[in-house]
Amino acid sequence: MVLSEVYWDGQIPMPKLSPVQAKVAVALVALLCFMNSYDGEFVFDDSEAIVNNKDLKPTTPLNNIWSNDFWGSNLSSNSSHKSYRPLTVLTFRLNYLLAGGLHPVGFHVLNIILHAVISALMIDVFAVLIGGLDYDETGRILNRAPKTSLLAALFFAAHPIHTESVAGIVGRADLLCALFFQLSFLTYCKAFSRGSDGDYRFSVQWVVVSILLCAAAMLCKEQGITVLGMNAAFDVLLICNVNVYELSQRLLLRKNPLNTSEILQTGLPTRLALMGLGGMSMLYARWRIMGTGPPAFTEVDNPASFEENIFLRIVNYNYYYSLNAWLLLCPWWLCFDWSMGCVPLIKSATDWRMVWLLLLWCILIGLISQALCSQDSQRRRTLTLGLVLLVVPFLPACNIFFRVGFVIAERVLYLSSAGYCLLLAYSLGHCCCRWSDHRNLLRVSALALLSVYVARCALRSNQWQSEQRLFTSALSVCPLNAKVHYNVGKNLADRGNATAAIGYYREAVRLHPSYVHAMNNLGNILKERNELIEAEQLLSKAVSIQPDFAAAWMNLGIVQNSLQKFEEAEHSYWNGIRFRKKYPDCYYNLGRLYADQNRHIDALNAWRNATMLKPEHSLAWNNMVILLDNTGNLDQAELIGREALRLLPNDHTIMFSLANVLGKLQKYKESEGFFLHALRLNPNAASCHGNLAVLYHRWGKLELAKKHYELSVKLDPEAPGTRDNYNMLLRKLDQLKHSTP
Repeated sequence: MVLSEVYWDGQIPMPKLSPVQAKVAVALVALLCFMNSYDGEFVFDDSEAIVNNKDLKPTTPLNNIWSNDFWGSNLSSNSSHKSYRPLTVLTFRLNYLLAGGLHPVGFHVLNIILHAVISALMIDVFAVLIGGLDYDETGRILNRAPKTSLLAALFFAAHPIHTESVAGIVGRADLLCALFFQLSFLTYCKAFSRGSDGDYRFSVQWVVVSILLCAAAMLCKEQGITVLGMNAAFDVLLICNVNVYELSQRLLLRKNPLNTSEILQTGLPTRLALMGLGGMSMLYARWRIMGTGPPAFTEVDNPASFEENIFLRIVNYNYYYSLNAWLLLCPWWLCFDWSMGCVPLIKSATDWRMVWLLLLWCILIGLISQALCSQDSQRRRTLTLGLVLLVVPFLPACNIFFRVGFVIAERVLYLSSAGYCLLLAYSLGHCCCRWSDHRNLLRVSALALLSVYVARCALRSNQWQSEQRLFTSALSVCPLNAKVHYNVGKNLADRGNATAAIGYYREAVRLHPSYVHAMNNLGNILKERNELIEAEQLLSKAVSIQPDFAAAWMNLGIVQNSLQKFEEAEHSYWNGIRFRKKYPDCYYNLGRLYADQNRHIDALNAWRNATMLKPEHSLAWNNMVILLDNTGNLDQAELIGREALRLLPNDHTIMFSLANVLGKLQKYKESEGFFLHALRLNPNAASCHGNLAVLYHRWGKLELAKKHYELSVKLDPEAPGTRDNYNMLLRKLDQLKHSTP
């Protein structure tokens, strides 16, 4: 098959750039769109995937990333999301090592660079899909549609739907997956070369390399396996030049029977068999690694998938597809989360939103008919491969093969948007051919659309810089989304504005009456404000809705303890421990309950359990020392204090408690050393100055005692006992002064 220049390409009102210039231009546009996200914070899912993910830390064995999921949980755990993306986690770990800790700038910069590289590489991908596969004398792929591929790549670089993937650090999974997707496709293209007869020859080695790159894409994100479908479609439609419409007619009408020998000569069955074998091997390995089976999602994550009526379930799935298509077409209403009532279910066929489904399928059927039935081979190829690139990467998120854990996720459209951009660029070229007299208007329209894209990207990237902006921006897009109100409330509470947070938590519970996490957080705030009755009611309701909610059981126990409902509190704490075996904070609070009841042995055992589960649990260590001190077990208190400081050598609270014990044991020198060390760590601790003064007072170092009493009174004039001790010291100094001859 001899390829020619794409006839509409020359009509597109754009300058014809060299390959290097085109890629630089696209990369610069990509950088321009998202560069203001470089200094953003860790937001939303970043906290779980990065901040709290132990797999990023150098102290964690590197092998752990191969047995844990994307969020750092063991894949065999029932609570695991089963997102297996070890190569993505490995890049997070490298970011951590290079930055020397959790500094978000390096993470963001790498995301922006990856998007720029992917956008530039899209030119090569689009060149093949639009202009076909051909080579120059040096063996390089010829771009027979330089303007169309450049325009499509510019649209891709600036499309606002990418903001979540680029500005949100966890979007690294989508970026790396897309990069290896491209490399796998381009490597598959490299497997073909022209023979002297003009037909394609292929290299098995390059096909195998392409499959390995597909495996790498899948290890970045599960969506990566779809490149095999893209490669197969490219092979059938472009390499073998199969006319799907004619082929279907021949098969259905049984006219001109299919010549299997021709297909065998192309090597297509061999290549499809290799890709099929590779794909099945990857899926099998993925299933084995997943361990306990697919993740368990709840109705709030994806309500349509829990709809019992099959017709309504299919209708809602298609409505979700139409919303995804709308986000590609008009990416203005963007939201970090589309669950929990953001998209109400269609409950009947008379719902006015059914119009969107019909419109979506009318457009798709029109495009498919043009792609299959057009007599123009270039149009047929471009439309077909554009639709394949649009649809195939989206298949894992469409709920057909398995239930997914979201309603809409902008990040899953990262690859599919490339197909949309290709079709958009083709449409502009087609319009230029039909309405050549209006080329200036089309040029202005394309430039205006690109400018709007860039402006929207800059605005949305700014919103992704902090959780406050991100969550607040969602209120106007999804006002019915309980999770949006919950996250706004949580952010306000974290910043100390508990009063404002209460309103958002209440709204979250109103919108979703069984939202146990909102109840738990609201109960906590009310507990701190001493509104204990309502707090108890909320937390009791939360555990009745979700009996295995360990954190709510613990918080309920704290409230019941404050209400002096000691038996109920103890029951709540033990329930929390029953549902979360390793729960040091619950053991700590259980110990406080026992201490309040003077059950000292039980309290010590509970705190010891807390420190065994979490050796750095400072409060549990400190409470053990204080309790042993108060009950006169000074020797044991000293042992516990020293053990704690071996694990927490810079904990000034434990130093303070141990120093008090050593002072009572008349080990004044050691006690002084710990007090002074604690003050170096926390120089404004009035109690530490006061107790050090008492030590010096007992020790007979009266001037030093006077100095630290004065510092203590200055820092805390209301400190109990300090002023009395200070006055006692002054009287003693005065007596000594008068008794001296």
